[in-house]
Amino acid sequence: MTFDAVTLTPPEPVGATESAQVRALLQLRELILSGELAGGSRIAELAIVERLGVSRTPIRAALMRLEQEGLLEALPNGGYVVQTFSERDIADAIELRGTLEGLLARLAAERGAPGAVLLEARQCLNRLDTVLAVPALDDKGFSDYVALNSQFHALVWEMADSPTISRQLDKVLSLPFASPSGFVVMQAHSQRARDMLVVAQDQHRQVLDAIEQREGTRAEAIMREHSRLAQRNLREVLAGHATVHAPASMPAIKLIRRR
Repeated sequence: MTFDAVTLTPPEPVGATESAQVRALLQLRELILSGELAGGSRIAELAIVERLGVSRTPIRAALMRLEQEGLLEALPNGGYVVQTFSERDIADAIELRGTLEGLLARLAAERGAPGAVLLEARQCLNRLDTVLAVPALDDKGFSDYVALNSQFHALVWEMADSPTISRQLDKVLSLPFASPSGFVVMQAHSQRARDMLVVAQDQHRQVLDAIEQREGTRAEAIMREHSRLAQRNLREVLAGHATVHAPASMPAIKLIRRR
């Protein structure tokens, strides 16, 4: 008795296709943000399939998702081109992030944040205080700051308990430089940079206090103002005032069109 080898192949797990799509999306986004796929370059589905060693279905889904995020533009005759962004594009993305974060902070205050999450946020800020206790930050200090800063912002979003708004925020955060730490590494190795982060940390403390005191309007205003620091960093980076190591630390800066 003989068996067809194909019939003996176990069916693909239910979540395998979805997992492959996620991996393809992350890998492709990293190629863009790392500068390996330069702004303005054309990319074809088949070329990406060969490069990543993934089947066409997850690659096609990843390309469509990145088009929705604004990192890619579909070409009329097939294929995609890596998008570039104007200074205004990035500024608008940061402004939108600040608006959504402000709304989440207000909701967290008005709805009453869970005590356990508030405690975790306070502990996160205490660790940030330790990182910022030195006169100037080294590479490890900035790395620690980025991780803790991202954690604090995520905790504020969690306090609001609004999956609907959080989903919209996720879309904004997928754009280059729109994340809360998007420009932190651009200002490394200087006393001035550390001082700006101290200001940001004070705003962290104020917004957490406003949430604890159930002061929604105040929490929203502080969080929106907090995003303005990223706007200031954007202007300084594009004006050439940032550290000369900026392009190496964040290759995606090349996606920004200079005037």
